[in-house]
Parts: sequence; C-alpha cells; structure tokens
Amino acid sequence: MKDIISFLEDLAANNDRAWFEANRDRYKAVKSRMDAVAKDFIEAVAAFDPSVEGVQVKDATYRIYRDTRFTKDKSPYKTWFGVYVCPRGKRSGLSGYYMHVEPDQNHYMLCTGAYCPTAGEIKSVREEIMTEGDAFVETIRQAEGFDIDWSTAYKRMPQGWSAEDPHSEYYRLRNFLLVKLIDRDFVLSDDFISRAADQMSRTRPFNDTLNRAIEYAREMGW
Repeated sequence: MKDIISFLEDLAANNDRAWFEANRDRYKAVKSRMDAVAKDFIEAVAAFDPSVEGVQVKDATYRIYRDTRFTKDKSPYKTWFGVYVCPRGKRSGLSGYYMHVEPDQNHYMLCTGAYCPTAGEIKSVREEIMTEGDAFVETIRQAEGFDIDWSTAYKRMPQGWSAEDPHSEYYRLRNFLLVKLIDRDFVLSDDFISRAADQMSRTRPFNDTLNRAIEYAREMGW
C-alpha cells in the first residue's frame, strides 16, 4: 500500500493534467497495484460472505477521473482509493463492504452498509426496524468496533413514523452505514487485507439485514 499512498499524496499536491501526464507510467504501475489490492479484498470478503462471489475488480473500483461538470472544484483527479464489494457489483445498489484510503486528508476507513438508498428501500429498512427492531440493534452490537454513521440523519422524526416505537431513533437515518475509522499504520501493515476482512466479517449480519430489506422493496415495486 505504500506505493499507492505515496502516489495519492503526490497527486493531491499536483492535481493537474500536466503533472498526471508526466507521471502516467507511474500511475499505470500504481493502478496495477490498486487492482491487485482490490482483488485480494474481494476474495477476503467473499470468504466470509459468499453472496459477493464472482464480483470482478472493475465492478468494485472507481475511475480516477473526477466528474467536474456540476462542482466548483475542477480538480481533474480523485485523490483517494476505494473498493466497494457488494452482490452483483457496485451498480447493483445493494448494501456492501467498503474500504477507503485518502492520505492527504488522513482519512482511512472501513464501512459496511447502504449509501443513498431509494425512498422505497428506506421505507423497507424502517419497516424492518419497526417489526424486528431488537434483531436490527443486535446486528449493530455484533459489529464490534464499528459505529452507526449519524452524519446525514434527519434531525426530526420522518413524517408517518412514530417516535414512540422502541428503536425509533434509527428511522432518522437516510444512509445505513457502520463505520470504523482506521489509521495509516493499519493500512500499511503487511496483513492489512486480512485484518480488514476479519473486522468487517462482524458486520455481515447488518449487511444481510439491509439487503433483505432492499430486495423486498424491489419485489414490492417500492
């Protein structure tokens, strides 16, 4: 991971097309290394969650080129490396397992869950919480070392949902994510992938619950 982190740090300090073109050969070498790390991560996740078996590197990784059409920040390149492993690949919209490396922001993260679910999928997860709330909370408890991300939660109870329900605080979530912040030393360790997978395996019950709710919403046409 050291070569990946070094390249991303240099790219963050020189985020322009001239520098990138001058370092394109270096990028190609780093990209090969990124793909190898992604492949190892996919295989490590599949070892504890067979639902992601068959996912290819291209279905779990992201282009380095930023879409700058609708943002004031016109920096052309992403300065982070991420891998998202979920059933049928990242375009499926299903809940999955994500690793994030962004050295210039000192932001290193493991995350499991569903980001930007549809309104119907949110409804389905809320119904799961309403009817099986104790079991839902238990999946969070089992994910030792991970915390629910409340950063995008509604401040007020969504209309149509009762604050009197036993686990109603979770109705406020718009994204259903378990997050564990890690550090640079963790990422640079020789057993980074196996350690990450071991810790993320604790989040599988949470992930399974979300995907069951998401698939139900789709079956119902919500």
